[in-house]
Amino acid sequence: MGFLTNIWGFLQRAWTIAVHEPKKLMHCLKVGLALSLVSLFYYMRPLYQGVGGNAMWAVMTVVVVSEYTVGATLSKSVNRATGTFLAGALAVGVHWVATQSGEKLEPIILQASVFLLAAAATFSRFIPSIKARFDYGAMIFILTFSLVSVSGYRVQKLFKLAHDRLSTIAIGTSICILISMLVCPVWAGTELHNLIKNNMEKLSDSLDGTMCSRIFRNDVKSNNTKSEASNKILQAYKCTLNSKATEESLANFARWEPAHGGFNFGHPWKEYLKVGASLRSCAYCVEALNGSSICSDAKVPDFLKAHFSKFCRRLSASSSAVMKELAVAIRDSVIDIGEGNASSAVVTLAEMVPLVTVTSLLIEIAARTEKIAEAVNGLADKAEFRVESAEKTKKSQSQKVKQISAKDEDDKTMMTLEKV
Repeated sequence: MGFLTNIWGFLQRAWTIAVHEPKKLMHCLKVGLALSLVSLFYYMRPLYQGVGGNAMWAVMTVVVVSEYTVGATLSKSVNRATGTFLAGALAVGVHWVATQSGEKLEPIILQASVFLLAAAATFSRFIPSIKARFDYGAMIFILTFSLVSVSGYRVQKLFKLAHDRLSTIAIGTSICILISMLVCPVWAGTELHNLIKNNMEKLSDSLDGTMCSRIFRNDVKSNNTKSEASNKILQAYKCTLNSKATEESLANFARWEPAHGGFNFGHPWKEYLKVGASLRSCAYCVEALNGSSICSDAKVPDFLKAHFSKFCRRLSASSSAVMKELAVAIRDSVIDIGEGNASSAVVTLAEMVPLVTVTSLLIEIAARTEKIAEAVNGLADKAEFRVESAEKTKKSQSQKVKQISAKDEDDKTMMTLEKV
């Protein structure tokens, strides 16, 4: 019964993933379709006679090359085809030189070529620029060159062997690319764009008053009994801290993709990495703020909380409003030409002395919010976002100022009620 319960639980989790992320389910179906099509080279006699027993290379290519996004599939396909072609051509050339050198020197030349080229190709995988985009191609180069060179010593029709291997790989990669691009495509560029936008919104939600409301709450019991939804909002910023590897991977694959949607070929994908780095820099401050000493069991005088509460709430809400505005700009690919995205986040605190960690962290968050705005502006310039009018920008900023003022009035009312 325990075994059956575990199987049932696994099936339930799998069903949940399929329901919430249908793109992943569609990817599985696409891989199955690609394998079914390439298997026809075995089942249909005319096709089998055209490629012979090497049809298995096409099946292996589909298994290895099929990836979730179009960019990843294109990257692996181009790397595999290029590596196979270069290695095959070079192996045939080395084999011709070896055969012209006589029977005694032939194995020596072949072994020396395998040693030198395999060592050189392996070393190239440590070069950052090659490792980022052509690591898989270098590995395929080593594999193909070694196979063709070594087998060529015993096989007479070496050119046919290289030709069959290259043609079967071309068949497999072509099927994968066509299915990946034509059947419910998942673009790495779109995934990266949405990831940056979602991280910015989550970071904004973590800052939007909820953080300061928790920090400056006088009732410890109510702090311990906060709702689960509020706790999830507070922890949402951690998604930003853990997304660096995903962002770099998506940006690398996005460079392989053709123009799609609102993204042209040569879109400035590296600018997204700069925005992501600025978001993580701000998220580190939020994490420090969330774990600051004022949230611990240490007692802080109420008059200090009352003095700093108003300004810290306003600064936090202002930074959150700026991030939400930047998230909308990225989502709609529209940037304003007002006095600056981060102008509403600058709150004058010259009259206050940063006596506590919270105040200093909030000031740092405001400064880093400006860095995020600069990174988004850089992305907007290179990606050619549409431009909004200054009047519309001023109108939206005035509305945000009114909202922040309304929040201040609510805070005053709450503090009065707490004193009563």
